Amino acid sequence: MLSDGTGTGDALTDVALSDSFSPLTLVPVSTGTFPFLGTDDKYHVAYDLQLTNASRVPGTLEKIDVVDAHDPKNVVASFSGMPLVDPNCPFGDCNRLRLLPSANASDTVIPPQESRALLLDFAFDTLAESPKAVIHHLYGTGALTPAGGDPKPINYLAAPLDISAGTPRVIRPPLKGTNWIALNGCCEPGFPHRTSLNSTNGKLTNSQRFAIDWKRANDQGEFYTGDKTKNESYVDYGEDILAVADGTVVATLDTEEANAPGILPATDPVLAAKLTLQNIDGNHIVLDIGGGEYAMYAHRIKGTLKVKPGDKVKTGDVIAKLGNTGNANASHLHFQIMTGPSLLGADGIPYVIDSFDYDGQVPPQMIVDADDYLSGSFFGPERLKAPEPRTDQLPLSLAIVNFP
Repeated sequence: MLSDGTGTGDALTDVALSDSFSPLTLVPVSTGTFPFLGTDDKYHVAYDLQLTNASRVPGTLEKIDVVDAHDPKNVVASFSGMPLVDPNCPFGDCNRLRLLPSANASDTVIPPQESRALLLDFAFDTLAESPKAVIHHLYGTGALTPAGGDPKPINYLAAPLDISAGTPRVIRPPLKGTNWIALNGCCEPGFPHRTSLNSTNGKLTNSQRFAIDWKRANDQGEFYTGDKTKNESYVDYGEDILAVADGTVVATLDTEEANAPGILPATDPVLAAKLTLQNIDGNHIVLDIGGGEYAMYAHRIKGTLKVKPGDKVKTGDVIAKLGNTGNANASHLHFQIMTGPSLLGADGIPYVIDSFDYDGQVPPQMIVDADDYLSGSFFGPERLKAPEPRTDQLPLSLAIVNFP
């Protein structure tokens, strides 16, 4: 959880930057973040920056080094070339430079008075390796003075960020049973959530940065059997959704009818016209779980809501049933933790699940190659011979998980 909600505590009190003309400005989308332990047994840090060319001439981002704020010669991570822009890369460590609100950039040029987003993440073998705060060393070309002129080489330090602003919230699983797959999870670009920036409430936000679309397969790795056009054919449709912590219900929606599988409403002109900020996540529930943190569950079945705003829930309580509503092409549970009750206007924050078995990974190319019904078997060579017990970790993207 965030220690004080600001990310500007002791980690930044003695961090100062020398004055320099900065044609490309950098502003963190988050006010602070912190490492979390993933299912690869590494400690991950993930956040976003907003870059703006505040000059009269084009600017180019050639490289950005993430450095220790208290020892700027210590480079924590470096991004250049393919990680910034690569039109031939569908997923992975690529296309981190984004058009707004979020689409792949075609090159690293930022025209005058335009903005981009930059998605950064890096990992450490141990928590002790992570610095308390970082600064960003930008390299590229741009105006050297406010007067403009031809673009020249630039490099300077910018955007201090507290990356020790708290600790991950430990929660219980939001579901029960075996063969759950963490679709669209953290951290690299290429799939939804990590790249799902929004302009909400007058600012750039990413409430879904650490969200997971939990989808269940059968023992053969199939998401459905029988008629793929019926929601009831899908293994996870109607599964119980559980409270991940004690909390208070602060918001619900229970008006949206089930989608037909295989059709993502945002890609259909008629259905897309019906999507709003309020219903894009379908029938949903928001729980205040304390400490300034909120758990959000999306896409559940209409009429299965077992709570209402103001109700108190206990960890493990059944609060609804998993469905296919809102902007979804198949049944799943979208789950995230965020800094406020707004579905898209809050900031997404990392968390860990207290206990589960890890059973390997689904190869990303299988998901890329799948049809809109997610047909086929998704258990490939990266599945483990025997599940491994894990505690206090966040399942990374495409992890296969068994919940108690």
